[in-house]
Amino acid sequence: MITDEIKVIDVDTHVTEPYDLFTSRVSTKRWGDMVPHVRTIPWDTARHWDPSADPDMPRDIWILNGQPSSPIGITTMAGWREWPPAHPSTIEDFDPGAYDAEKRLERMDEYGMYAHVIYPNVAGFGNQNFLKLEDPELMLACVRAYNDFLHEWCGLNPDRLLPIMAVPFWDVDETVREIERCAKLGHKGVLFPQQPHLFGDSPMLADPHWNPVWHTAEDLGLSINFHIGSGNPVDVHGGYEGNGQQANYSAGTVRFFMDNMNGIMEILISGICHRHPKLNFVSVESGIGWVPYVLEAVDWQWLNAGGRDEHPEMDLLPSEYFKRQVYACFWFEREVALHTIEMIPDNVLYETDFPHPTSMSPGPASVADKPKDFIERNLSSLPRETLQKILHDNAARVYHLDY
Repeated sequence: MITDEIKVIDVDTHVTEPYDLFTSRVSTKRWGDMVPHVRTIPWDTARHWDPSADPDMPRDIWILNGQPSSPIGITTMAGWREWPPAHPSTIEDFDPGAYDAEKRLERMDEYGMYAHVIYPNVAGFGNQNFLKLEDPELMLACVRAYNDFLHEWCGLNPDRLLPIMAVPFWDVDETVREIERCAKLGHKGVLFPQQPHLFGDSPMLADPHWNPVWHTAEDLGLSINFHIGSGNPVDVHGGYEGNGQQANYSAGTVRFFMDNMNGIMEILISGICHRHPKLNFVSVESGIGWVPYVLEAVDWQWLNAGGRDEHPEMDLLPSEYFKRQVYACFWFEREVALHTIEMIPDNVLYETDFPHPTSMSPGPASVADKPKDFIERNLSSLPRETLQKILHDNAARVYHLDY
């Protein structure tokens, strides 16, 4: 099989954090229940924020600063027996590969994945949930605690488990310090919100406020990773009630995917790529089918609206900056993926999103194939050189891997 011949680097997976991640590393003597922790709550409380809550099953939920945040099972549905938004209630119901590093390696072998790039759940996909803690010292302590945990978790096999660091983006100086600290630990990239101005008092990506972050990441050879869910808040449960839960959830998740183009557009037209030519950006869990249209559209508007005259210092078109420095990831797309890969084979990465509800994870309530079977069935028509790029070489270049 293709996955026997190529060491596939899966560039978007998540760790389901242990219940005691923060309480075992951050002082509960000082901050008490403000420290993130998990609590089991009954259905009559859960039903107010979880429309799928089972009256016979209490929910384990993350508590941040004393307030309910998210059910621990809502992001850990690989192999689950019910359609989303229904989800497991406790960690005992999860695929153990979600939280156990040794079991993760076993699942990777089963799925034909050589390496996993690892992202968080509870902190939010752009670190924004830390803002709920309100106390700046506690927020920073939790960021560091998470990064230390992930470094240790991936330490079981650092060639195959690749950590992406969280950062305290609300404080640029501390963000720079944390990037420098985590780079020494071996973290492979920086998780950053693609629309930071939507969280707290942070400005837009284009603002010079962020220049120290771009300089530091570029100097250290670390990519900036924009994961979906780090921009406009999207209620995946929202929509007309008469549509039904599954229908509204389907539409909500697609809106989630598409939101990443806002951050990508910003870095292309703001001059960030121009000023930082060695800084790579990754659009994570957003798919790739939209990329050709957006690149053609932004080039047209850039020229047709006078962008080149307004910014003569930018010597490339937006699409050319993208091709030089930006990457996008796919997992379920078929025909549109082949078309996009043909156009930009050097900018495409493969992911599975394990163990999220939309992941390439077979189960009773999923239409997914095992990743190795999906690759064999849908990508085998590609030239071997192209397969090598999208499944391994592009990711190895972005994350500086030497295998």
